[in-house]
Amino acid sequence: MSKQKPSIPKGMRDFDPAEMARRNYIFDTIKEVFKLFGYQQLETPAMENLSTLTGKYGEEGDQLLFKVLNSGEFLKKVTKDDFNDGERNVLPKIAEKGLRYDLTVPFARYVVMHQNEITYPFKRFQMQPVWRADRPQKGRYREFYQCDADVVGTDSLICEAEILVMIKQVFAKFGLKNYAIKINNRKILSGMAEVIGETGKEGDLCVAIDKLDKIGWEKVSEELLQRGFSGEAVAALSPVLETNHINNFERLQFFREYLAQSSSGRKGLEEIEEVLAFLAMLGGNEEHVVFDPVLARGLSYYTGAIFEVKVGGVQIGSVSGGGRYDNLTGVFGLPGISGVGFSFGVDRLYDVLDALDMFPVQQKESTQVMLACFGEKERNKGLKILAMLREAGIAAEIYPDLVKIKKQFNYADKKNIPFVAILGAEELSNETISLKNMKTGKQETLSVERVISEVKNPTME
Repeated sequence: MSKQKPSIPKGMRDFDPAEMARRNYIFDTIKEVFKLFGYQQLETPAMENLSTLTGKYGEEGDQLLFKVLNSGEFLKKVTKDDFNDGERNVLPKIAEKGLRYDLTVPFARYVVMHQNEITYPFKRFQMQPVWRADRPQKGRYREFYQCDADVVGTDSLICEAEILVMIKQVFAKFGLKNYAIKINNRKILSGMAEVIGETGKEGDLCVAIDKLDKIGWEKVSEELLQRGFSGEAVAALSPVLETNHINNFERLQFFREYLAQSSSGRKGLEEIEEVLAFLAMLGGNEEHVVFDPVLARGLSYYTGAIFEVKVGGVQIGSVSGGGRYDNLTGVFGLPGISGVGFSFGVDRLYDVLDALDMFPVQQKESTQVMLACFGEKERNKGLKILAMLREAGIAAEIYPDLVKIKKQFNYADKKNIPFVAILGAEELSNETISLKNMKTGKQETLSVERVISEVKNPTME
C-alpha cells in the first residue's frame, strides 16, 4: 500500500485538548446563560432533506449549501444516459439531502413535526456544527459551531429585549467590554425601499446593503443600480448613512421624519422603541446597544427585529446575530407561528477571546492527580487507590507503564496535572502516599483520606 499524506478538507479543523478546554469554557458559559432564561436543549440531525433547506436562506445562501450524494443501490441505478439527457433535474436524482446550513431552519422543521408535543411559547437552544461551502479565511470556516437560542409561539417583544440581556450577560462573563449589539427591524428596511420609490424591492435592498461594512457605500451603490434601482432612489438613501455619528434617540427622531410616509417603516420604529423600553424594565440599559438602520442580515426569512454583534479591537466579523421570523414554520405547513432567536458563533468567539488574550489563565484540568509508581507491587496497589480517588469524585489517572519515575513526572508536567501521588516501597509498607504539588514543589506524606482532602482543597502552598 502506498503512503498517503494525511490531510483534512479546507475550512475544517482538528481541536487538541487545550483548544477543547477553551471551547468548552465558551460552550459552558453560553449554556449557563441560556438555561438561566428558561431555554431547553435539543439536537437535530447533521443532514436534512434538500427540500427542507433550499429557498430559506436567499439566493446567496442556497449557493453555499453542501449537497450530499445518494449512495449504495440508488447510485447503481443511475446510468450514463442520465447525465446526457439534457434535463436540468438530474442533480435532485443523485443529491436529495444536504448538510445543515444553520440551526434555525431545522428547528422550524422540528417544531412542525412535533407541534402537538410542544408547550408554547417553546424556548430551545442548540449547540451543534453547521456547514457552508464558503471560501475559508480567518474567522470563516466551512464547518463551525453555532449556539442558537430561539423562542416560538409568541410575538411579544419581551423576547427581543431578553436576547439583548442574554448577549450582555454572556459578554460580561467573558470579560468583553468593547462591543456593539446592532439592532434594526426589517419593517424599517421595507419602509426605506418604499420612501425611495422602490416598493417591493426590500429583498434586493437587504442583499446589497448587508455588504456595506465589507465593500463600502460606493460599491453598494453600484450593486443597487445593477439590481434595477434608479439613480434617484440610490441618492435618496445617502442621508441615512449620515446618521452613524448620532445616538439612538437622535437616530430614532431622524427616522420618524424620514419614514413618515411609510406605515411599515413607522411600525418598525415603534417595535425598536418598545424593545428598548422592555430592556430598561428588565434592568438593562442601552450601553453597547446601537440602532443601526442599515443593518440588513442577509437571510431572507427575517420579518421583524434583527441583531448583529461585533467586538472592537479585532479584525473578525460578527460573533452573534439573529432576528424575528414570523412565518418560517409556514413553509412546512404550520402558518402563524412567530419566532425570534439568535446565535453565537463559537469559532469566532474563540478567535476573539484568543486575539484579545481573554481566556482564563488556568482552564480546569481534566486530570487532578496522577499516580506515579516505582514498581509492579506499587502499581498494583496504586490501581486500588486510583479507584478510591475516582469514587471520591477526583479526576485521576495512573501511569500505565513501568518506567523510570522521571518519565512519569515529565508526563504529568506536560499535561499540567497539578498533583502527583508517589508510591514507593516505603509508602507501600506504611500504607501512605507521598503527594507532590507540581506548582509549588512542596511534598508531604499523607494517608489516602488526606490526599483526597488535599486535592479537593489544596493547602500545600
